[in-house]
Amino acid sequence: MNDRHFDELATRFAEKIYGGAKGAIRLAVLQADLAEVLPERPLRVLDVGAGLGHMGLWLAERGHRVTLAEPAAPMLAAARERFAAAGREATFLQAPWQELPGQLAEPFDLVLCHAVLEWLAEPHAILPVLHRLTTPGGWLSLAFYNKDALIYRNLLKGHFRKLRRQRFAGEKHSLTPQQPLDPRELAAQLDGIWRVECTSGVRVFHDYMPAEFQAKADLSALLEMELAYRRHPAFAGLGRYLHWICRPL
Repeated sequence: MNDRHFDELATRFAEKIYGGAKGAIRLAVLQADLAEVLPERPLRVLDVGAGLGHMGLWLAERGHRVTLAEPAAPMLAAARERFAAAGREATFLQAPWQELPGQLAEPFDLVLCHAVLEWLAEPHAILPVLHRLTTPGGWLSLAFYNKDALIYRNLLKGHFRKLRRQRFAGEKHSLTPQQPLDPRELAAQLDGIWRVECTSGVRVFHDYMPAEFQAKADLSALLEMELAYRRHPAFAGLGRYLHWICRPL
């Protein structure tokens, strides 16, 4: 298994992920979590696997100095266009995460790593690099595809054979991540390096709704309820993604 990049799927990614409620909910939860913890002063921000630049632009619009690192040229080009249209500046690096320590001279106050780990051949290998890229008093915003939620989704759909075989990876040209993460295993890998200070579920109920209910649900109401229940002790762990805000030890 190799790291998965999105050179050939940038347009499909934009339409499927950020063209509807799923992307809107993801952004709303990530932004609400970060807005709660980040200080008012300008920060140096690194977005690892920045994709189309949605989160980077949101932070730039709040006065932060943003560097976007993305290995897929079409994705990075779309991020450039997004920033240009908004009249904002940033630093753009076309590079995989393995090359970042050699290209970046100083660590950052805030490092974003959203929906990256599940596309890597060895997700744990990026964790020490993220630590090196973060200042001692900084923050890591880590969002990852939740294996628990995928298992629950398959249980609801009666895909018992898939569960028995432990076949969770998406197909080659699918946008289903190739390696969902077990939250307990990831927490053990973070132990001693990072302290998890804030946890939220991303899409704790939306993806489980019947399609007809999804289609007629008001987006503002969806966002309100997802934000309200993102940290509920019974529902947060069902988020299709989990968002952890960490501080380095």
